[in-house]
Amino acid sequence: MKNIIKVIQTAKDTGDRLSVKEDLVFAKDGMPVGTVVEIEKTKKFQVFEGFGAAFTEAAADTFYKMSRKKRAEILNAYFSPKSGLNYSFCRTHINSCDFSLGNYSYDEVAGDADLNHFDIERDRGLLIPMIKEAMHVKGENLKLFASPWSPPGWMKTNGEMNHGGKVKDEYKKSWAIYFAKYIKAYAQEGIPIWGVSVQNEPDAVQIWDSCIYSHEEERDFVRDCLGPVLQEEGLGHINIIVWDHNTDLVYKRAKVILEDKECAKYVWGVGFHWYSGDQFANLAKTHQAFPDKKLLFTEGCQEGGVHLDSWSVGERYGHNIINDFNNWTVGWVDWNMVLNKKGGPNHVGNYCDAPLIADTQLDEVYYENSYYYIGHFSKYIQLGATRLGCTCIEAGKLEATAFENPDGQIVVVVMNSGDEEIGYSLKIGDNTTSAKIFPHSIITLLY
Repeated sequence: MKNIIKVIQTAKDTGDRLSVKEDLVFAKDGMPVGTVVEIEKTKKFQVFEGFGAAFTEAAADTFYKMSRKKRAEILNAYFSPKSGLNYSFCRTHINSCDFSLGNYSYDEVAGDADLNHFDIERDRGLLIPMIKEAMHVKGENLKLFASPWSPPGWMKTNGEMNHGGKVKDEYKKSWAIYFAKYIKAYAQEGIPIWGVSVQNEPDAVQIWDSCIYSHEEERDFVRDCLGPVLQEEGLGHINIIVWDHNTDLVYKRAKVILEDKECAKYVWGVGFHWYSGDQFANLAKTHQAFPDKKLLFTEGCQEGGVHLDSWSVGERYGHNIINDFNNWTVGWVDWNMVLNKKGGPNHVGNYCDAPLIADTQLDEVYYENSYYYIGHFSKYIQLGATRLGCTCIEAGKLEATAFENPDGQIVVVVMNSGDEEIGYSLKIGDNTTSAKIFPHSIITLLY
């Protein structure tokens, strides 16, 4: 029926995990009660481009220690359009990252500026097979972007992949060509690369793989090296993402890079992470200044190892996804897809959580609350959906966002992170319905 609203719920202290509940019914000219979530169909914002997560060597190592049956479960849980999270927009790493089994690059021959020894053989062991299996489950190519954590150590001022350092001037052109060689090598493996970010976390000196760029250095590298080289190599279609770091400096970095028109012409958009906390206004400010560039969440995870059954981790995901979307983000890419019970492997002990945790000894997969919170968005918001106006009267009590799918279906996601049940009303035009939302719960409403 036209006035029926489907309800999907995940709630703490219940068995509900993406569970279908009793339908709600719209009443024309109904009287709103409680907290009002109002959807304005005439207000239209950004177009949604996908959800996903990262293929890392650590995730792939964990994945291939599981039985064939459990590996199929993991891939279906993420990539199946029907039974899974319907992931389509994913990330991987160029050279090693902290979630690798150790430091490595594709050219370990010092001084090889012409990259005669470039070889992605290391990735053929774990990463490439996992990506291919995911593509098979998805039934189509993924939108896959790749990020470097560090160039080979011999290209850097500190002579190593870890502990920051910068790209030496004499190797900047070689490093840009390295990107092109990587993209072409993956294409030969049957994996098209949709885009690249210039550098993962370019403002952080880490004990693991890292490399520093100032605002101006990243601008100059894109304008003078990476952009032109990709064009020269026939890879002008590759999308370049800048920043790929926290929201605290996202506007300042974007301003320096995108106000340079020669640089900006090569840039698809700005990537950001969540580790500096809630600075969503910086996203809106970036969009307002550069409305032709996209905003993409490129990484986030719960730090400090595995947090099995910690409800707050799921709520952290829900809070960030809602507010990122409400501030012009077009896609949302989680960090590792699957990790072991320690939250690794990680070659420097920087253990983190993931939505799926694998016990490689018992061959069991544990679904964290974050998995279900992500699903409230990714399973129902379709590619090409448009965000709609969505306001919460008494907004401090509930958080919400809304999209209209290409087929006209409206998807509203509402989250209650408080300790009390809350009465609310959903209002779309002249139609209103009222219900209650459990404490520490998230619901998806489909109309």
